[in-house]
Amino acid sequence: MSSISRIAYVPDLTEQVYQRLLNAICDGELVPGARLTQEDLAAALDVSRQPVLQALRLLKKDGFVIDAGRRGLQVAPLEAQAITQVYEVRAVLDGLAARRAALAPVQLDPTVIGEGRTAAAGSRIGPMIDADMQFHHMIYAASGNPLIAATVNHHWRHIRRAMGAVLQTVGLRHAVWDEHEAILQAINSGEADQAERLAREHCERAGDHIATQLTQHVRPLPERPVLSAASRRRQRT
Repeated sequence: MSSISRIAYVPDLTEQVYQRLLNAICDGELVPGARLTQEDLAAALDVSRQPVLQALRLLKKDGFVIDAGRRGLQVAPLEAQAITQVYEVRAVLDGLAARRAALAPVQLDPTVIGEGRTAAAGSRIGPMIDADMQFHHMIYAASGNPLIAATVNHHWRHIRRAMGAVLQTVGLRHAVWDEHEAILQAINSGEADQAERLAREHCERAGDHIATQLTQHVRPLPERPVLSAASRRRQRT
């Protein structure tokens, strides 16, 4: 049996389309209110309509897509109250994770800060979100309590979308990593109270900022193709 080669996992087409559209929503390429049609998406992604239909159903079930009457489907709005509630829960969990990591004790790898700052200096939102997620998941793992990550992961796709909204503001990108660095230093120094407080305040500040932005600004529907030509080329490669 040792001569039998392993089968590489390849996501089915519906999953690939789902993930591509989710990334576009989280990264701000598909903004709240953007109209979604099977025909346009299938053409943009160079796939048949069937996997697009299935992916849209999954996105609707997960709350990223909503019915828009005669307009069909559109990207769901970011609701200020919902984001506030998610971040209230996340602040508690992140604070707990940081406290437990500081008491473990563990030494978190500080290179993640430099990698995050490099991502923040770029122009693409996706790598910024990935770096942010890597930092927080590192703390969840260091906490030694797998239920923290499991609970956060239940809401993580919506948190990820909220992160994308925060990171659209250029000035906040660097402030986020200043706060991350302070949290990491507190954990590595074994300062449990400080680590918990900084982690909670970090999440609360992010939630408050997003809620304020959503309350004050209403973004118009985009007058542009569903997905850019560059996105179509990335999908084909």
